[in-house]
Parts: sequence; C-alpha cells; structure tokens
Amino acid sequence: MKNFYLDVHALHTVPPSNVNRDDTGSPKTAMYGGVRRARVSSQAWKRAIRKDFSDYLDSSRLGTRTKRLVDMVAKHIQEISPELSDRAAELAIAAVQAGGFKVEVPKAKDETATAKPARTEYLLFVSNIQARRLAEVALEAEKNGADLDKKLVKAVLQSDQSVDVSLFGRMIANSTDLNVDASVQVAHAISVHAVESEFDYFTAVDDESGDGEPGAGMIGTVEFNSSTLYRYATLNLGGLLKNLGDPGATVEAAVSFVRSFVESMPTGKQNTFANKTLPDGVVVTLRERMPVNLVGAFEEAVTAEDGKGRLRVAAERLARYSAELDAGFGGAATTTFVVAPTSAVEALSQLGRGVSFPDLIEALESELPAYVRGE
Repeated sequence: MKNFYLDVHALHTVPPSNVNRDDTGSPKTAMYGGVRRARVSSQAWKRAIRKDFSDYLDSSRLGTRTKRLVDMVAKHIQEISPELSDRAAELAIAAVQAGGFKVEVPKAKDETATAKPARTEYLLFVSNIQARRLAEVALEAEKNGADLDKKLVKAVLQSDQSVDVSLFGRMIANSTDLNVDASVQVAHAISVHAVESEFDYFTAVDDESGDGEPGAGMIGTVEFNSSTLYRYATLNLGGLLKNLGDPGATVEAAVSFVRSFVESMPTGKQNTFANKTLPDGVVVTLRERMPVNLVGAFEEAVTAEDGKGRLRVAAERLARYSAELDAGFGGAATTTFVVAPTSAVEALSQLGRGVSFPDLIEALESELPAYVRGE
C-alpha cells in the first residue's frame, strides 16, 4: 500500500505585530540565507491550530495537555457517581498513579486555606475520552473493592486517541509505551525577506487625572515587526491512519488540520495589534514517498523589485522554485490544489488546480479517502 504525504504551503502577510515573543519580549527571529528573518515557532502555531479545532470539532474528539489530569478525571467521577463526590479526588489520583505517573498533592497551609490542585510532574497530552475512561475504570475498581488494574489503565491511555493527539503526537519519557508518534510536522514560519525590529513608544492616560496633572499614568515600549511569512507543514496520512485506526476519522482529521492550519493565528499581542489575517495564497499537494519543504525558494531574501511588492515576488519565486525542483528531481506531486484569491499571488496558479478555500475543503473530503487507502 502506498503512503502519501499532504503538504501545505502558505504565504501569509502579517502587519506590525508581535505574535510570538522570546524570553525578552522581542518578536522571535532566525538567521536564514545570511539575513535575519521574522519567525513564528512551530510550537506557537501548533497550539493555535489545536485551539482552532474547538471551534468546529466536538470536545469528545479532542484532547487536553495539562498537569491537572487528576482534576479532569475527578470531574468525570463526580458526573458519573455524584454520591462519591467527596472521594473523587482520591479515586482520580489512584487512577492517574496506576498509569505510572507521579502526582504531587499540595496540602493547605491551614484549615481555612484551600489546597492547590494535585498535579502530575509534567504535562500530559490525553484525549478527553481517555480521561472519561480513567474515571470509569476507577469507579469500577471501587465498586468491586479491587485494586486498579494497571494494565487496563495503560490500555485506556493507548486507545481512543483524539484528533489532536493523533496529529501532534505524545512523548512520555518514562512511559514510552504510551508514546504516540506525531503524524504532522510543522516548520517554523519565517519571513521571505529580511526584517528589522521597531519599537512603539506609548503612554497611557489616567482617566481620573485632573487638569493640573498633565503627566502620563504610565509609559512603555512594545517591540514589533511586520512580515510576509512562508509557512509549511506536512501530514503523513499513513501515520495518521495508524493513530486513529479508522479511514473516515483520518480523512476528517486531515481536512481539519488543513482548515485550522490556514485559518489559525497565534494570539500573542493580538489585542495590541489586531493582526489576525488570512494567508494570501495556499498550495496543498499530495505526494508519494516523501514530503517537500519549499523554503529554499527564499534562501535569497526577497525584496520589492520592478514596481512589484514582496508578496508578488515571493509568489513568483515559490512557483518557479517548485517547478524547477519537480523538473530536476522528478516525483512531482500527485495532486496539487491552489488557493490564490488575489492578483498578487496569481503566479501560484500555475502549480495546480485553482480552487476557493471552501472548494479546497470539499475537494479534500472527496479525494482523500483514496489516498488514505493508499490507492
């Protein structure tokens, strides 16, 4: 059976913003092609994609990455057996520990204080169904007066994977049997051009200040840049099918990934800059054997030239580079869809079938089943 990779390429212009900060508050950057580029980390965009899923996928299809798995399980115990509410935390802790996880249980400093929530020693990425099943297993053991079956608890955490866990994977260093191989790889988004950071000096007025108090209530600076980003991700359809175990669910998850990859945006400083934009152009390809990242098109930083803006030049570069790679190496994509809604990115249209974004979603829903089956 053939294995196919679904590659998504996007040119995405972001106005003055700071969507992904480093430890000093500055927009993240990277050196590429000898010049400094704006950068948005893959971690930041993967979280934005996961959060976007909740807009249209039921929570039962999704997971949660948290140290508070005990709380999640305890809430399910309370829902299923309200009469055991006073013991929900105790039963939940036992279930989580049976999975091989250490649980820290803080104690209240005195009788009037509230204890902090019990937490696992590190973040766990579990499906919401798995949390529910852990509660059911804990209650079943309590009902039978038996010890929790550790093998059963492990089995719960190995089954019923959610869409997001199946896509982005799970790594547990001291319980490798619970690992889930990611079926998606997301590249750090980088600008196609060189960038220099700028600073916004701002003042805030105290609304209660009188006429005799002209000074600002506070002053500060915010660092920002603007960029046209090249974004890329690849999805291993065979790997996703292995994680989910169902062809129909695999198609739905793959289409959801494309939709949220395109429409999501990390939320850093969004209230300050209102930088929510959509990609200017999207290219989706299905390839056999291996994915292909086209970032090499921008190894030489783009500059506006001959009266053309950087976006138009970037689209022309991307189209030309893709065609040159296909001509040189062979193995062109089996299918290519192009969403190029504006004249600035019309050069991308030569790469494949032009579609609107809604039509792209419909086309993927229609054509992906054959690719998932490896046909």
